[in-house]
Amino acid sequence: MENGWVTADELRTSFAGAMSDMYQQEVPQYGTLLRLVKQVNEEVLAQDPALRQQLEQQGELARLSVERHGAIRVGTGAELAMLRQIFAIMGMFPVGYYDLSQAGVPVHSTAFRPLDEAALKVNPFRLFTSLLRTELIEDVALREKAVSILAARDIFTPRCRELVAVHQQEGGFTPAQAKEFIGEALETFRWHQQTLVDSSTYHALHEQHRLIADVVCFPGCHINHLTPRTLDIDRVQALMPEAGITPKATIEGPPARKIPLLLRQTSFRALEEKVRFTDNAQGTHTARFGEIEQRGIALTAKGRALYDRLLAQAGTASDNVTQQRQLEVVFSAFPDDEKTLRQHELAWFSWSLTDKGEANPQLIAAETDREKLLAEGCLMASPVIYEDFLPVSAAGIFQSNLGGESQTRSAGNASQQTFEAALGCPVHDEIALYRQRETASLLHCNASGVLAVSGR
Repeated sequence: MENGWVTADELRTSFAGAMSDMYQQEVPQYGTLLRLVKQVNEEVLAQDPALRQQLEQQGELARLSVERHGAIRVGTGAELAMLRQIFAIMGMFPVGYYDLSQAGVPVHSTAFRPLDEAALKVNPFRLFTSLLRTELIEDVALREKAVSILAARDIFTPRCRELVAVHQQEGGFTPAQAKEFIGEALETFRWHQQTLVDSSTYHALHEQHRLIADVVCFPGCHINHLTPRTLDIDRVQALMPEAGITPKATIEGPPARKIPLLLRQTSFRALEEKVRFTDNAQGTHTARFGEIEQRGIALTAKGRALYDRLLAQAGTASDNVTQQRQLEVVFSAFPDDEKTLRQHELAWFSWSLTDKGEANPQLIAAETDREKLLAEGCLMASPVIYEDFLPVSAAGIFQSNLGGESQTRSAGNASQQTFEAALGCPVHDEIALYRQRETASLLHCNASGVLAVSGR
């Protein structure tokens, strides 16, 4: 509580928990997935005490069990703009622009998440939010019909809109208002068996692209997956069949490494769920699934350029063993130790003083070589966890749950300016946020002589 108001961190934590509870009821396999991930994480920590200690020191261990990201898809700029206002109340803001059309998915996206380190440690809940690009629907008549359907719906309850206005006017929520807000906001993301369209319209949109039907044909932007964080995604992938879960064919992202990079993701196949159409016909819809992620170190612009080049060089394979082998060979060109990552300015680190550094500030002030200060035991450097997403990986997850694993990569059809106009504000640049975090950690060390971050 702050000044009688419920804090944004408390709201975000309560909302994330409520969404997870709802999704477990709607998609029981998600509950099975949570139990499997918890089991694997406990085994990894028991087998690697050094990792446990490192996560505790970095404040990562406490957030591991509550960490989730979700994904939703909206149909109009007005829906996106309203979501921005809802998420801002929970301390979540748009970071990054993702063009998924480069992999044949007709959306562009951002991720709503906390920005500062303290908020991330409390609860790093993220929602990957995609906006349908109706201009990419090739059939003009069908495009106009989709636009008309979307224009006629309101995915937010009237009370949710009222409460957002109250928060904007008053500057916060009382505990009673906060509880009501979470309940009302949750309705936007609930699954509905009843569609907004007749069966012929659904099938026509579905034929254009399964994702178009998923966005246009329902009363809300139902959550289509929630994702716990694991410490060993390869182990989870191997154990999923034993738990009665069919994983997607390949793990998306970089290979397994000593120093994990960015983000690795896998998922289980989307469920086939019964739906009712307005012409009283019945059918099924396939869109909602469970996902698992393993997060690694955030990369600088230089590191990200190397990652993107190597990923393109590795290509794709139809089975996971071949895919991981190809990735391991290609990514041998990417340094896999913290010192080289720092020296080559490929990744971001958070800096802090050791007890020795605290006791000898003159040593810090007199030295400009950070690596020397690390070697002398005056400074510590901890990898900064990647908090964001990878467009090729996201598209791969989407595609695997929309009827196939294949991806046709292209230059895409990016339009960040159009997306931001719909959103109502610019998206935050993820590289700038990581740079600010590293710089702030150095300033906190009061080490003016070691603050250089040029080229990063």
